[in-house]
Amino acid sequence: MNTPAYPSIRMRRLRRDAFSRNMVRETSLSAANLIWPVFVIEGAQRTQAIASMPGVERVSVDILIERAREAASLGISAIALFPVIESAKTPFAEEAYNDDGLVPRAVRALKAAVPDIGIIADVALDPYTSHGQDGIMDDTGYLINDETVAVLVKQALTHAKAGADFVAPSDMMDGRIGAIRSALDDAGFIHTKIIAYSAKFASAFYGPFRDAVGSAGNLGKSSKETYQIDFANSDEAIRECALDVEEGADMLMVKPGLPYLDVLARVKDEFKMPVAVYQVSGEFAMLKAASANGWLDYKKCLMETLICFRRAGASAILTYGAVDAARWMKGES
Repeated sequence: MNTPAYPSIRMRRLRRDAFSRNMVRETSLSAANLIWPVFVIEGAQRTQAIASMPGVERVSVDILIERAREAASLGISAIALFPVIESAKTPFAEEAYNDDGLVPRAVRALKAAVPDIGIIADVALDPYTSHGQDGIMDDTGYLINDETVAVLVKQALTHAKAGADFVAPSDMMDGRIGAIRSALDDAGFIHTKIIAYSAKFASAFYGPFRDAVGSAGNLGKSSKETYQIDFANSDEAIRECALDVEEGADMLMVKPGLPYLDVLARVKDEFKMPVAVYQVSGEFAMLKAASANGWLDYKKCLMETLICFRRAGASAILTYGAVDAARWMKGES
């Protein structure tokens, strides 16, 4: 029997063996690429399960310290703090810049106990406002930009004074990166870094997060479409990133993650600077729900998505599965 003639190039040759697949793998992932978002509550020895985010809990600062120690031992670069404010919510979010508030206390405790892990403090007002929006509202219910920025500056300074390594404005107000950078520099916090939520879209994938921080009930049926980017737009996201770069951002962020890989790749290609991506609560909850029903393998799918983010250009990935992924990469079950 004659052997059929084939082209001399066979792409499958390098895929045949595990060693050669590993040798030519184009994209790498390590725990150093991961940022772990955590929800912090008042009190001591407290944990609260989050129904819409299986396996994720709200925790008090003392418990968070122990979990941060594990994250650091696994090589995770940083944790991102999100407060659950159970009282003191007001229309003007005064608690957001309380020097003895929950986030500043958590930052000080973490930096004292786990100095080797980076601390990222969210700069946004939705956990603190009685209406659940990310800023100050006028009499018509519209978020007023410049008055909101003034409060965000106070909040960022409060976090910097507490010792946060990064402040992370996630509000999408115009001009807030420049205002925060100027205020930090004027106050002597020249080493405090800004990771800017530059391409943050008005997405339906944030639902479980709003449950977790307790803003969903306050927000009600209201939306954030007057300040977050329309999810149909890509050029607009590039313009937002360009403004934040000009205003002094140290890193950019794209949020959500998987539905916006095209934007992530564009941002990385356009600006050639560190870019983070947020695998948001809805993305994580879908993986968990599908896994619980036996439809997907959580471990395989989580690791695949993380590689996808890296392949698209992400330097850092915020994921609620950070500890799981870091354990697996270390060979733990």
